[in-house]
Amino acid sequence: VQLVESGGGLVQAGGSLRLSCVASGDILSGDTTSGHAMAWFRQAPGKEREIVATITGIGNYDQSFESRFTISRDNAKNTLYLQMNNLKPEDTAVYYCALSTHMALTSDPSDYDDWGQGTQVTVSS
Repeated sequence: VQLVESGGGLVQAGGSLRLSCVASGDILSGDTTSGHAMAWFRQAPGKEREIVATITGIGNYDQSFESRFTISRDNAKNTLYLQMNNLKPEDTAVYYCALSTHMALTSDPSDYDDWGQGTQVTVSS
C-alpha cells in the first residue's frame, strides 16, 4: 500500500489547511483499505511523533487529541482527509497519514504498518 499526502504548506496563525492522503497499490491480505482504521500523526522537530486523529473504516473517529481538527475519509476514493482550523504556530510539524492493521480505533503508532512520506505544515505567528 502506498500512501501519498498533500495539502501542506505555509499558513498564518488562525488560518486553515486541508490535508489529503490517497491510498493505492497492493492491499493488505487481499482486503481493501476501506475496513481498516487510518490516522493522522504529526512530528515536530526534536519531538516524538504524536497522534492527531484516527478513524475507522465505517467513520467512527477520535479527534479528541486536537479538537480544532476534523478527520474524515472517502472510501470510494481511498482518501483520508484532515481539516485543520484555527492553526497555531505549535501545529508546525510534518503530518503523516497511516493505515492500521486493525479495524478498531487505535492511537498506538505500532498498530500502523503503512505510512506516507509526510507533508510539511508551517504556521507563522
